[in-house]
Amino acid sequence: MAVPLNSGTLAGLPASVTVPSYNRAGLIPAILHVGVGNFHRAHMAHYLDRLFAMGEGQAWALRGAGVRAGDAAMRDRLAKQDWLTTVVELDPGALSARVLGSMVDFVPVDPAATVAAMSDPVTRIVSLTITEGGYYVDALTDGLDASHPDMQADAARPEAPATVFGMMILALRRRRDAGLPPFTVLSCDNLPENGHVAKRTLTGLARLSDPAFASWIAEHVAFPNSMVDCITPATSDRERRMVAETFGIEDAAPVVCEPFRQWVLEDNFPQGRPPLEKVGAEFVGNVAPYELMKLRILNGGHAAIAYPSALLGHHFVHDAMADPLIRAWLGTLEQREVIPTLAPIPGVDYQAYREKIIERFSNPRVGDTIPRLCLDGSNRQPKFILPTLRDALAAGRPVPGLALEVALWCRYCAGTDEAGADIPPNDEDHAELKARALAATSDPARFLGYTRIFGDLGADPRFAGPFAKALASLWTRGTRATLQAYLDAPAG
Repeated sequence: MAVPLNSGTLAGLPASVTVPSYNRAGLIPAILHVGVGNFHRAHMAHYLDRLFAMGEGQAWALRGAGVRAGDAAMRDRLAKQDWLTTVVELDPGALSARVLGSMVDFVPVDPAATVAAMSDPVTRIVSLTITEGGYYVDALTDGLDASHPDMQADAARPEAPATVFGMMILALRRRRDAGLPPFTVLSCDNLPENGHVAKRTLTGLARLSDPAFASWIAEHVAFPNSMVDCITPATSDRERRMVAETFGIEDAAPVVCEPFRQWVLEDNFPQGRPPLEKVGAEFVGNVAPYELMKLRILNGGHAAIAYPSALLGHHFVHDAMADPLIRAWLGTLEQREVIPTLAPIPGVDYQAYREKIIERFSNPRVGDTIPRLCLDGSNRQPKFILPTLRDALAAGRPVPGLALEVALWCRYCAGTDEAGADIPPNDEDHAELKARALAATSDPARFLGYTRIFGDLGADPRFAGPFAKALASLWTRGTRATLQAYLDAPAG
């Protein structure tokens, strides 16, 4: 019989489950985290829990916050568990479970409550996991998409913000007016130079209503870049049932993840920080090379396998990786066209990293799904694939594989797999993408001409030509034959 998870039941959990050994009542919640999803709990909350278990850093506990309806649902689930979460690591050899106690509160999902928490003198770091699309980036300029209705609304009503960036601006203003130092803004999203992106969005929004305050933010607020990594599938009844049956824990919101974690951060925290290096985080002077490696090899690798696997009918990532053609496509694309765009990092072996990625993707216990990897392509492709394409073209390298990856996405956006089954909408821009993908069967420029995604890249014949050729092959010869042709072609 599974035991409902809460503070009162921790002592009765099986001895195989690691539970908080520290006094949670004595923790100080100096970090306000916006976006308490699975990844945050598998990653940041896990690092902090292990740190607290060592008797270190206990002045850096977490308070949750959110701005979406889904955040309110998560808050409701976690409230009944005293903010505790079970994290199960899916090692191929054996499962292990740890109950995290590093979060001690979750403010009501209400702008006023979130602004108040950000304004609280106890808060010294505001961290974010709000997805790539939550930063309102303009694909043409890489700056703020100031025309977005959310940004226009917050600029018109800065005292009643609805976005997390509007809330941070209001809280920073209140802190400044009260003589309090500003909090550090720590992005934990998969974006190149995520700290810089957060800064551009925050200052860009502030500039729309108060240019002088935007300059104050730019001068006084720290935005360290960070690289985060831990494959964390979505939670379903399958995972909840596994946690109950294997570990005897009734958890409404457990997290399952791979046993691998990486966190590389710039050491730029004027108001202090937890000593995360004691639990394996790396503090470096420049995160950019590390995050570029991860974004292009891991995140780009996910994108590379997502669309051909979906078109061929694979559901689980490990099943796709068991397909020799998908496995060879991923390894060859990264070897030929992705890794050559990366500058060397002292002490880092890109080939070993690539092999580790392939091993991680192949882990059958993770149960990650191809539909999850296909989500939100209109935000992920510009972050994980198109910058690699641009750098390869700038270096004068051919891009047949990267063009094929984009063609696979286009073929997927047309809305049916190779067996003729419908592909459910899974992108906020689904209707536009589908219309353009269908039009591209006769005119490939219709897809590449979507400047919100491609900017001026779609007009470059060095990319547009291979894209058109690959797309035509996908429609006439099919995914397998097209992938095989790429593998058989000489490199270079």
